[in-house]
Amino acid sequence: MNQDTIDITARTLRQWALPEPSFDDDKEGRGHILIVGGAKEMPGAVMLAATAALRAGAGKLTIATAASIAPLVAMAIPESRVIGLAETAGGGFTLAAARELGDLAGKASALLVGPGMQDDAATAELVHALLPRFAGTPVVLDAAAMGAVKSQGEPHLLDETKDMKHFRFAEPVLLTPHAGELSYLTGRDKKDIAAAPEEAAREAAQRWNAIVALKGATTVIAAPDGRQWQHQGGNVGLAISGSGDALAGIIAGLVARGAALEQAAAWGVALHASAGEQLSIRYGVLGYLAREISAEVPALLRTLAPA
Repeated sequence: MNQDTIDITARTLRQWALPEPSFDDDKEGRGHILIVGGAKEMPGAVMLAATAALRAGAGKLTIATAASIAPLVAMAIPESRVIGLAETAGGGFTLAAARELGDLAGKASALLVGPGMQDDAATAELVHALLPRFAGTPVVLDAAAMGAVKSQGEPHLLDETKDMKHFRFAEPVLLTPHAGELSYLTGRDKKDIAAAPEEAAREAAQRWNAIVALKGATTVIAAPDGRQWQHQGGNVGLAISGSGDALAGIIAGLVARGAALEQAAAWGVALHASAGEQLSIRYGVLGYLAREISAEVPALLRTLAPA
């Protein structure tokens, strides 16, 4: 089903209001986000995503990260429960993580996998083991976790030759690639993707049965049923290390609050861009940090709330 692309504007968002907790909700009622990510060489990514998820309004946070950095993460994010996971030689997580995290299935409102993860093959294998355990839970796959579409679940293998058009998620998940990542995942030329992002996002969404948020100066969000949105905004200052981790966390926090995947993607992209605009006023277009993005989100949420 082909439909016109909807522009994501302040008016669009106000008409597409986010779920709001009731006055007497506790932290569980506001949403429990489980974030799986991080590695010994990249502990900051999962911290950025976790902070952003809380700033987006999630009420309860659990981080599952590499055992070697778990104490550091716990000290840096005192609001979180932190689970240390056994690591592979390549810096990823062993499959034992899927069994351990399976205990949280049915308890977490949303699952984000990928920020700061290493060992592509082990990460893809872990994603395939987590998905059936978290059936019915909204899932966001970011960064290395998106490689699951290339492995098709074979242990320790990223298959570069398999016809990827046959892979489909059993339940729609949200993927957050930029043009380079989508090029890697599909085998399409990066320049071709950048030249026609609407087509590229739509094809990927329908191929994988996923919501695809194709990030760029114009971000395109495509659903497998043909619905499509686009957002223009932000500035080049957002092209900085850790910015994507903050975006993934904002989106996942909104999903934990009860937003549908496509709604969370639309709001998350707009909030991320607006945060960049606010920071550019304060610091200049270049030089603000990814860690500063999420602090702008609560005020922006209030500004964009329906009148």
